[in-house]
Amino acid sequence: MALKIIEAHPDDYDAIGQLMVEVYSNLDGFPSPEEQPAYYDMLANIGEFTSKESVSLLVAKQEEEMVGAVVYVGNMKDYGSGGTATQEKNAAGFRLLAVSSRARGLGVGKKLTEACLEKARKEQREQMVIHTTESMKVAWGMYEKMGFKRSKDLDFEQSGLPVFGFRLRL
Repeated sequence: MALKIIEAHPDDYDAIGQLMVEVYSNLDGFPSPEEQPAYYDMLANIGEFTSKESVSLLVAKQEEEMVGAVVYVGNMKDYGSGGTATQEKNAAGFRLLAVSSRARGLGVGKKLTEACLEKARKEQREQMVIHTTESMKVAWGMYEKMGFKRSKDLDFEQSGLPVFGFRLRL
């Protein structure tokens, strides 16, 4: 089955939000919706990110089934995280990569990451900045295999949760 990565249509935003809530709420060791309700509200309303000019929401579809999504940020001032990442110049980033449990191990996360890297290169960005947590070890390993390097200067804490920064020179 062919996997395609496309820019999400506003009609898909609610379903993408539901996918993100489902994925993140099922991560072992990740804060629950009860522990971080504002975070899960942000996930549920993921389409709001696209109100910023440099932000787009990419979705992975297999046939017509949505199997993953990610928020691409072309200008770090729009990244919207803690720490120093929003001050990075000539950099792009992506956040909130989510892959449906039904599609894990099929390369969906890698394809979404590659789509973000391709967009950043087209926009002539010098680097890609991302964050992950201890609960996201599978993604963490994938990012390192793709060449991302830990960047402690980008680390921050979100409501007691350590968040780890990475960058990739483009």
